[in-house]
Amino acid sequence: MKWEREDFLGDAVTTAQKLIGAVIVRRSPEGVTAGRIVECEAYGETYKGHKDDGAHVFKGLTPRTRIIFGEGGHAYVYLIYGMYTCLNFVCGHAGESGSVLIRALEPLEGLDLMKKRRNQTKEKLLTSGPGRLTQAMGIDMTFYGMDLTGDTLYVESREDGPWPIEVTKRKNIDYATYGKDFPWRFLLKGNPYISK
Repeated sequence: MKWEREDFLGDAVTTAQKLIGAVIVRRSPEGVTAGRIVECEAYGETYKGHKDDGAHVFKGLTPRTRIIFGEGGHAYVYLIYGMYTCLNFVCGHAGESGSVLIRALEPLEGLDLMKKRRNQTKEKLLTSGPGRLTQAMGIDMTFYGMDLTGDTLYVESREDGPWPIEVTKRKNIDYATYGKDFPWRFLLKGNPYISK
């Protein structure tokens, strides 16, 4: 079942947990690629009285973060290291500024196309990391603000859970005084496609 707007209107932590096991579908002229979400991280909320200083929205509304302050169900895409894009799903109602970073997928459809886009033959290296998965799925900066309830990039719940979820601290945000310790990274327990 395809996710509708209401599915993205919960807070980021709840939405991140719901996303584990769901499938991202990307339709393009080259073909369809799809992958099960096996790792994601919530951003932008408050935990034990501390605002998330690991989130891009921590410093407020900027041209880069404006989409996160809008209604849930849109893509927040940004560039890291000047060359890789990261895909986030905006969550909540307008003004709540929550998002979920998609960190890893288990490839399900369009593996040949993913391999071509990544110039990679090892299946485990296709989508096990935020920069890898956007390259494999053909997601670039033009996807910033894209409506996730459309027909180009969307989420489906294909199988009922429950999916066994493991919870850890988020990765690569040691600069955050409080946020580095928030337990907001969610994993599909035991899945081999989780990022290292």
